[in-house]
Amino acid sequence: MKLAIEWFGNLCLIGGTIFWLWGTVQLLARRSVLFKLHGLSVSDTLGSLAIVFGLLVRIPAEWPLLLLAMISLAVWNTMLGYVLAYCSSTGGDA
Repeated sequence: MKLAIEWFGNLCLIGGTIFWLWGTVQLLARRSVLFKLHGLSVSDTLGSLAIVFGLLVRIPAEWPLLLLAMISLAVWNTMLGYVLAYCSSTGGDA
């Protein structure tokens, strides 16, 4: 059972890293800046949450701190994406 939990934690860590890299590759696409920003912010948020969840599985004694990190990531990464999209659509007059 412990081996399965370690494998699941490693899978989350690897999956989060893949999301990070996928978001970075999206910056090279020939699309609009807002499309690139959306892809980067979504993949960054999902990748970071997967990595922190993988740590939560591997280090359950630190669950209060890791849960706080997950909530903060979900809220602040989402809000930062909205603020950047708003500023880019209004020409920077926030």
